[in-house]
This record gives sequence, structure tokens and C-alpha cells, in this order.
Amino acid sequence: MHMRQLVLVFATLLVGDVVSFSGADPLPTSPVFYPSPWSAGGPDGWDAAYQRAHEFVSKLTLLEKVNLTTGTGNQANLCTGNTGSIPRLGFRELCLQDGPVGIRYTDLNSAFPAGISAAATWSRSLIRRRGEALGAEFRDKGIDVLLGPVVGPLGRDPAGGRNFEGFGPDPYLAGVAVAETVKGTQGAGVIASVKHFILNEQEHFRGGISSNIDDKTMHELYLWPFADAVRAGVGSVMCSYNKINNTYACENTYVLSHLLKDELGFQGFVVSDWGGQHSTEASTLAGLDMTMPGDGVRNSTYGSYWGGALTEAALSLAIAQVRLDDMVVRIMAAFYKVERDTKQVDINYSSWTNETFGPQYWHSKTGNTTVNKHVNVQADHAELIREIGAKSIVLLKNKNGALPLRRPISLAIIGEDAQDNPGGPNSCVDRICNVGTLAMGWGSATAEFPYLISPATAIEKQARIDRTLFSNVRTNWDLGVARAAASNSSTAIVFVNANSGEGYQTLDGNFGDRKNLTLWNGGDELIAAVASVNPNTIVVIHSVGPVLIDHVKTHPNVTAILWAGLPGQESGNSLTDVLYGKVNPQGRSPFTWGKAAEDWGIATLVNSSTPTPQQDFTEGSFIDYRHFDSKDIEPSFEFGYGLSYTGFSYTNLTVKKQDVGPYVPASGFTAAGPTFGGIDYDAAHALQPEEFQKVPGMIYPWIDSTDIPDDTGSPDFPYAAHNRSAQPILPAGGAPGGNPELYKVIYIIEVDVTNSGEVPGTDIPQLYLSLGGPNEPKVVLRGFDEVELDAGETKTVAFNVTYRDLSNWDTEAQDWKVTSYPKIAYVGASSRDLRLHASL
Repeated sequence: MHMRQLVLVFATLLVGDVVSFSGADPLPTSPVFYPSPWSAGGPDGWDAAYQRAHEFVSKLTLLEKVNLTTGTGNQANLCTGNTGSIPRLGFRELCLQDGPVGIRYTDLNSAFPAGISAAATWSRSLIRRRGEALGAEFRDKGIDVLLGPVVGPLGRDPAGGRNFEGFGPDPYLAGVAVAETVKGTQGAGVIASVKHFILNEQEHFRGGISSNIDDKTMHELYLWPFADAVRAGVGSVMCSYNKINNTYACENTYVLSHLLKDELGFQGFVVSDWGGQHSTEASTLAGLDMTMPGDGVRNSTYGSYWGGALTEAALSLAIAQVRLDDMVVRIMAAFYKVERDTKQVDINYSSWTNETFGPQYWHSKTGNTTVNKHVNVQADHAELIREIGAKSIVLLKNKNGALPLRRPISLAIIGEDAQDNPGGPNSCVDRICNVGTLAMGWGSATAEFPYLISPATAIEKQARIDRTLFSNVRTNWDLGVARAAASNSSTAIVFVNANSGEGYQTLDGNFGDRKNLTLWNGGDELIAAVASVNPNTIVVIHSVGPVLIDHVKTHPNVTAILWAGLPGQESGNSLTDVLYGKVNPQGRSPFTWGKAAEDWGIATLVNSSTPTPQQDFTEGSFIDYRHFDSKDIEPSFEFGYGLSYTGFSYTNLTVKKQDVGPYVPASGFTAAGPTFGGIDYDAAHALQPEEFQKVPGMIYPWIDSTDIPDDTGSPDFPYAAHNRSAQPILPAGGAPGGNPELYKVIYIIEVDVTNSGEVPGTDIPQLYLSLGGPNEPKVVLRGFDEVELDAGETKTVAFNVTYRDLSNWDTEAQDWKVTSYPKIAYVGASSRDLRLHASL
């Protein structure tokens, strides 16, 4: 039996049958999978990119190859992440920069709506355009790799600190959103780096927690959107901090090599999260291709797991040339695929200072030059940001037509969340505060606001036009003033929020993850005070995710509730467009709103008596609406829910089966592992040249000594880790995104959607499937569309249902299979408003 086949058998047994979540049993372990697959190219530009990458890498020396894979150190150069360069060939260092809502640590850039708000539009076109605009801004600042978008965390835990960076807890919605974002970003000429791979579902203990999961759940839930990103051609994937079944993600052979590179056919490069690498040989052989920021290893000769340490590993044959070459080829293929060679401009900013002149090498404070050219990259993106902000707003309640507003006589705006931050929108580093209106979470997924339009500013402007008597209460804490303002106004709008962020800082007792799901800054008390005196109280919520608001929903004086998410720089304008009916709300909730924290069945792990906390994903795929459905828990508002200023009806559901033949598992073998150019194994040639002057603190590829072990590698790694012979293609693999057979359309489901109201509006019809098994969710999302309709207009919407959509993961076959259980298609307005159905 082939070595890889032996490893696969072991993996199948372990992941499929052995993983146990009982405290008395041994800890779950992650199977070993070697060798790390070498790239193969493919359609959609990969073949051409790989041809160019092969030509380029063939020219490189060992030291130059190491230089392209190793980060040069934290704050060592201009970007948040920088590789080494190849001066001999005129190839500059690669520049990697946060983040998913805009360029971090620079100026004259835009601040876009967060991922969770983009997802709430349920609009493929808006999400694609957001990706294009992000890519254009990064491109024009000279950045090669945009560190985003995010589908990890997926959102298992509603209190998860970084959930807002992603697109919500449904893998189908997240998969569509990440694919559109990748296509937009890379179409603009910048490599997207989808993160964090994988199961980084909370911030507490993120540097060492073990996320323990079974094979079926991994495939059907958490891996799903990453497959969509790979199929979309993503050039980079970032591995996460946590462990998976007790092996670090960035040296997990099963996760990186088997799942990502083999089964999903990922052709780009894997980069570590900043400081997520924990070894030299283990991470290299597992499939890591680039380490960031490159430094941080204490008591190390080189201050890095790679750099000189990787050069030593290559010279000692602990790392075979086929693996090192593949690392560099993958990096360069991603570079050529997005046409960086023609679209690259000089890096024209510094992440570490806003001053025009300063040190290029911030860590060592050397190389003084012009570091910030203050290039304005905003273009006309404010218009798109305003549109996304408006169309992402979810109208949760609208009693007696309270909205849209029609020139109200008097209007009271109440709450800190409606106001400007007195210190300015960027007064808190990485937005680690909750002062004024909330338009962005905190952490590395932030950007500097060029400006921030507060709701109070925008609404007051409209009130002047309408000659509405306007009052503004800027505090949450003087309830007497709030009641007085509300009682003297025909309409009162209360603003409340809930924040979260990355777990390197605590805010009001919230270590990244939220400590509860209640409103911040006395929001509940503020709403109660206002609603006690005003029978037309409207509540606006800016939040990172669900909050507990059933008491608000059921309050008779609360006539309307809007979730406005994290809308970015045009926040107030976007909201005003919806409040006054300039935009008919189309937002649908990308998560479920429970009535109590216990309703989700998930709790953040905040205490542990062991160095490696164990987080067991015992709920399987039953998260968010799947869990609520399985336990028959009534939510406040279900997944996919959202109201409009008009109404929509669905008729004429039809199912058309397509004659595509049976599913055929992938088979055959890869080519043998290729190498490019040679390696000079004379250690003397890997020493630092005497005339070279190092920049202090920067990581280099040179070794310190010629005393290199004369062996064929570490005894910790078997022959399979170095094997370069042809390898069998996995049944579920064979192409980027997995077996192309998975994406064949088996059914086309059509439905007529009618605007039954009196004003134009946009509907989001949703397709859910029941896969029928006794241990499966009641329904799972498998399609949606965005349909603009005039009053009385009808359009036919078609949903394509693929083999993948109908399948479950078979742990024995290690492939997707359509079970024999009956399949039912439902079309409706949310996960619980399923109006039409048909058997498949």
C-alpha cells in the first residue's frame, strides 16, 4: 500500500471513529499526513501563473528562496508584514497588511462596513464591489497581500470577539460572501489572504486552546466556506493560533496538507498568523509556506523559526528541496495570478508613523527617508460604503408603519451611540473603546476613519430640511433628561450598542469575547426610560452580533427596531437613508437572535486548569439556527429575518431535475514532486558576506556556522514527509475547491416573487433544504437571491442546487454522498418563514 494511503487509513480511523469528547478518555489527536502536496496549477489563471512562477524560482539560490518565505520581523519594515527581497533580480520585499475593513495604520483610506454588515445585505453584487474597492485601495498603497477576508471564526459562539469580521455562522452564506470578496479583491490586483484557518472560534486562550472536532462537522460546517474561497482562486490562507485536536494549526499536517492543499486543491500559499508558528521542521513539512512576522523566538540563534534556521534545515536535508521549492512557487504563483508584476506600485506609507519623514526600519529606527507620501486611495468609495451601510440595515420591527419617517413634528435623538466621539473617531488605538457611535469593532481588523458621520449629525441635517423640532441627548446615564426629551417629542429614537474585538486587550471586562449578550453602557435601562414615556419609540442597535432584546421587541411603546451593524464611515448617512425611506431596507439577519444566552447552547470557555484548554465541539453542526430548530427554541428573530416597507409573496414553485449523470469520485495520481533550480549545499556559501551591514533586528537567511549535521533529516519525521513520488488524488479532491463533480447542478428550483405592496423594494428569497437524516439539521441554507421589484411586479427567481448542496460527508468513504433519506426544498423569507416546499 502506498505510504500516503497508509496515512489516510490512519486519518480516517482517527478522525472518523476515535475522536472522543469524554473527559475520562485520552485527549483527541490530529492525524499525521505526509507529504505536503505540491502545487499543480489549474484553470482560472493558475496554469499561466505557475509557468511564470516555475521560471522565476528556477533562478533563485537557496538563500533567496528562504528570504521569500521568511518575515523580516515585527516593525522591521514599512508594512505590518514584510518578506525578504531578491535584489539580484530586482524583486522587492512583499508587503502584507491588515485588514478586512480597510487599510490598517495609514491615512487617506476608507473605512468600510464590517464583514457581518456586508453579509447582512445578502447581495452578491455589493459584496463583490466591496472586495473590488478594498483591493483597489490596498493596491494603490503598494500592498501585495490583503489580510482578509474572514470566515474563521465562523461564529459558533455568539459572544465570539471576532465574529463581526466574518460573514455570520451559516457556512453557505459565508461561502458565497468570501468567494465574492476574493474575486473582487484579487480582480483589483491584490492577493487576498483568507483567515483564520481553522476553528479559531473564541479569543480567550486563542494562543493554545485545542478545538476538538469530528470529521463530519469539520467538512459540513467550518471547512465549507474555505472551500468556496479556494474555488474562487484565493491566493493565500492564514493559519490560526489555536490547536486542532491538540496540534497547532500552523503545523497541523492533517489540516494544512490533507484538508486544505490536497482535498480542497489549494494552489496558493499558507501564511502564519502573527506569531502562530511554533517550530522549524514541523511547520515546514506540515505545509506552512510563509512565516509572519518572522521574529519572536527567544533563545534562538536566529530569532526566528525560519530565516537562518530554515537554511540550516535545508542544508541538513531535514527539509527536502521539493518542499522548499513548493513554498516559494506557491508564493510566486499567487503573485503572478493577480498580476502583481504589472500592478505593483511602490509602498507609499509606513504602518508605524503618520509623519512624512521617518525611519524605514522602525524597529531599529534607521534608514530615514520619506515613509509616508499620503496617497489618497479613497476614490468614490464613500458612495458604495453608504449604500452597503443602508442595505445592510435589518428592520426587525415596524409597528403601525412607524417607519419610514415622514417629516415628524418633533424628534428626540437619545444615547451615546448616536454621537461623535469627542476625541475624534480614531482617538482610541485600534478602536479599543466604546465612546460615541459604534461603526467598527476593535483589534487588527480596523482601519483609521477618514471621517465618521454620526447618526445625530445626519439626522439633524434631515430634520433641518424637514423643519422638524430636533433635540439631542448625548448621554446614556441621565435618565431624567432622556425621559424629558422623549416625552416632549412625537418620535424618540434611542441608540444602543454592543462591542467586541480581538483578545489582546480587555475593554470594560470583555477580553475580546463579550462577557454577556446584553447591551453596553446601560442601554437596556435607557430604552426602558424612553419607552416609558413615548409611545413612538424607535430603537437603533449598532452591534457586533446578536443581543438580548426580546423585552424590547415586546414592549408596546417600541414601534420599530433596526439593527445597523457596524456600518463604517458613512454610518449616519446610511441610517438616515433607511429611516426616511430613501432606501427600502433589504437587510436580513445573518445570525439568530435568542431570548436568553443559554438559547444558543454554546458558552465561551473562560477558565481552564490545564495549559492547553480543551474546547470540545460536541454540538456538531448544530450552531445558530440549526441548534434553535433542533431544540425547538423560539428566537426573538430568526436567521434570515428582515422586514421591508413593502410586502412580498411567493408562488409557483417548480423543480427541474438536470440530467448530469451520477457523481464520479476523483481518482488517479498527481505528477511527481518537482524541483526548480539547484541548491548549493556548501554551507560556507550560506554565511553572511563580510561586507554586508545588517539592519538591527531584521531577520536574514544566512547561517552563523558551517557546522551543519550530515544527515537526511530529523528522526522525528518519517520518510513520507520527504517523499516526492506521485501521490493518489483524493475522492473529494482533484481541483481547487474540491472535486468538480460536486459543483454540477442537479436541480434548478424556480419560484415567482411578487411585490405585493405599494412601494418598490428588494426581497431576499431564500432556499433551504432538508437533507432528511435523523441526525441532520431541520433545514440548511442552500440558496438566496436579491430581487428588486416595483410595486405589483413579479419576477421568477432560479436557484441552482448542486451535488454538494444535497450531500453529507461520509467519514468512511472520505467523500461527499447523497444519502437515501428524502430531500425537501423550501423557499421562504427566513429560516422559519418557509412558505413553499417541494420534494426532490
